Amino acid sequence: MSPTSKSDEVPSMHTSKKRQNNFFIVCSKCKTSCCKGARPPLTDQRRKILEAHLKDHEICIEDPFIQTSYTFPKEDAEGYCIFYDRKTSKCLVHPVKPETCVAGPITFDINVKSEKIEWYLKIEKTCPLAEALYRNEEALQKHGELAKKEILRVVSELDTEALKAILKIEEPETLKIDEEKIGKDILSKLSSDSQGGGPAGI
Repeated sequence: MSPTSKSDEVPSMHTSKKRQNNFFIVCSKCKTSCCKGARPPLTDQRRKILEAHLKDHEICIEDPFIQTSYTFPKEDAEGYCIFYDRKTSKCLVHPVKPETCVAGPITFDINVKSEKIEWYLKIEKTCPLAEALYRNEEALQKHGELAKKEILRVVSELDTEALKAILKIEEPETLKIDEEKIGKDILSKLSSDSQGGGPAGI
């Protein structure tokens, strides 16, 4: 079933709680779309938030989530996220969208051996937002702080099976921009053979 809404309104700059900036103008230039084949992981809490948002805004989508080794939004026949509005090229759940969607184009990997989480940024040719961030150090720093906060939240809340599954998804066209120690609570979810295999493609 195609998503429908009684309103096409989207926040012009920030959500009410200023969760993130609105990058719609920059992202409208994208030729690939990170909303296709992304399959962002959903914690139980994020799923509840999304369900409440859909209900409150009368956005009708039948069975919007898929459960495999982890939960993610359903995709349409062409592989686009079910929350992606093809008419406006905007997200129907922008104020409450998944953490890794907020973080993009910054992604991550966890290196168990070094006990660090590694931060990556997509290369310029694959993402117009990444290109803009590379050219603006202050913007990159601010978005990086937000991305780290969102990603650390989701990896903390995901169960072991889900976290291992998303770490197996690689996204090779990225550059490492930072790394930092990660908590024992997250490391304990990963077995000794999980050494990190490149940035997670989410």
